[in-house]
This record gives sequence, C-alpha cells and structure tokens, in this order.
Amino acid sequence: MVATSDQWIMERTGIRERHIVDPGVATSDLAAEAARRCLEKRGIAPTDVEVIIVATVTPDMMFPSTACLVQNKIGAKGAWGFDVSAGCSGFVFALQAGVKLVESGAHKKVLVCGADANTRMTDYTDRATCILFGDGGGAVLIEPAEEGEIGFIDYIHEIDGSGGVSLNLKGGGSLNPSSHETVDKKMHYIYQDGPAVYKFAVRKMAEATAKLLERNGVTGADLGCFIPHQANKRIITATADRLGMDPERVIINIEKYGNTSAGTIPLAMETAIEQGKLNKGDLVLIAAVGAGFTVGAALLRWEI
Repeated sequence: MVATSDQWIMERTGIRERHIVDPGVATSDLAAEAARRCLEKRGIAPTDVEVIIVATVTPDMMFPSTACLVQNKIGAKGAWGFDVSAGCSGFVFALQAGVKLVESGAHKKVLVCGADANTRMTDYTDRATCILFGDGGGAVLIEPAEEGEIGFIDYIHEIDGSGGVSLNLKGGGSLNPSSHETVDKKMHYIYQDGPAVYKFAVRKMAEATAKLLERNGVTGADLGCFIPHQANKRIITATADRLGMDPERVIINIEKYGNTSAGTIPLAMETAIEQGKLNKGDLVLIAAVGAGFTVGAALLRWEI
C-alpha cells in the first residue's frame, strides 16, 4: 500500500512484526486480559483490587472510561478508577499515580494497566505512521513494600504542549466533532511529524533518564535493567549509550510488537522477566516519551 520494504523498516525502526486485534476486540479487552493474568500470577481475586488505572489513548469510547469497562469485565466489585491519557508515556504516568495512592496509605492494591489498539486509528496509506504501530497491553499490581524494602525511588515527569502539533489525532473531540468532513480529511487517524518527534524523543529520553540517575547517585552500571518505551530502536540505543548501559541489560522487544503506546513498557517488563533480566533486588529504570509532548522516567527497585 506504500513504498517501503522489510529492510527499510528494520533499518529505521527495528520492527519486524506487530499484532493487530481481531474485529470486535477493543482496548478494554486487552487491558482486562492482562489484568486477569496479573492477578492470577499474584494469586488474588479481582474483588481484592481497590483501584484500577488504565493508561490509553485508544479508549473503547469517549465515556465511560476504559477503567470502568475493565472493572466490569474482570469483576473487580467495589473498586474505583480512572483513565490516564499521556500518549506513550501513559503507563509511566499511571504507574506513578498508583504509587502515590499506595504510599499515602489510602489503598493497598492498585491495578495499573497500559493498553492501546493503535491499529484502529492508523492510516495504512501513510508511510510515516503505518509501519510503526501495533496493538497490545500489560498490567501490574502495586502493593505496599515489606518492612525495610523500597520499591519506587524517584521519578521525573514533564509535559510540553507546544509539541502537540507534531503528534496528534485531530478528529472526534470537542474542537473537531465527528462529521463527514473530518472523516474525508482523515482526521481520525494518527498524524505524526516524524523528524520532529524523533528529535524530541532522542533528546528528552536521554535528558530525563540521565538527570534521574544523577540526582539519585546512580549510574547506568548500577542498573539491573533499563526498560524503555519501544518507539524506535535508534532512540533506545541512543539513550542507553548516553547512560553507559551494557546493551545486554537494555530490554528491547520492538522487533516483535512494534509501538503499542501505553502497552510497551509492561510488555517489555514481561520480556525482561522471561529473559531472566528482571530479578528481585534489581534497580530498574523505565522511561518514555509520547504525544503531548509527554516525558516520563522512573527509578525503582524490583522487589518480587
């Protein structure tokens, strides 16, 4: 449909394959499935969950929230929750919101999901975007640390709204409500100024992660692993080089999934566990840059 090739895509993005949801499958289905698997691994019932936070930019609908739909699908009776819209940084932002709810003592079990069905808003005649995005999601459960343990250490989050012109979806909101005109103008598809987004992502991912490590007296050599947002392999390697990271401890699975937006970091966490690179006591750095522009980075110690 567009002038491209497997070699061109691999050289510029590192993506070899992606996953596309079946007709009738929505973001809430991805998040709910991830939530079920997470709770099963932890050995607790959905009714034990107190809060559900879902990071996504592809909600099933404008309202109700995806968190409401997930709550109903998994049977988390009594829980409350909300959605976080922060583009590809959504999971990092949602994770920090969940951490603060637990740190405050208000809750003991917060379920955080990151999921997106990006292919539902991808124009496959637009080479700037159609080679990048896939569908996927993941979930984590946040609980109080044991005595003497420190889970979440520090974070740096930032938004720069001036970047909104470079990565957006213009149709369907209050500014450009859905109409024949918005459909004809392809305003319900992802728009991306690739060079502008790439330049910002390379700079800010490196700046945020380096600053976070420096103010906590940590170097790349101290990290058990670095789990970045999977947008582009070149962005990941540039950041890892800036941090002085051993490539073996940088988690990259973009080849298999593509860019799943809010789903990339929890999916990469699973990859890290499968590869034996995420172990109890490890210092872990996560980071993302997304539409908005948004920037998120967090330093934590894996305590399970």
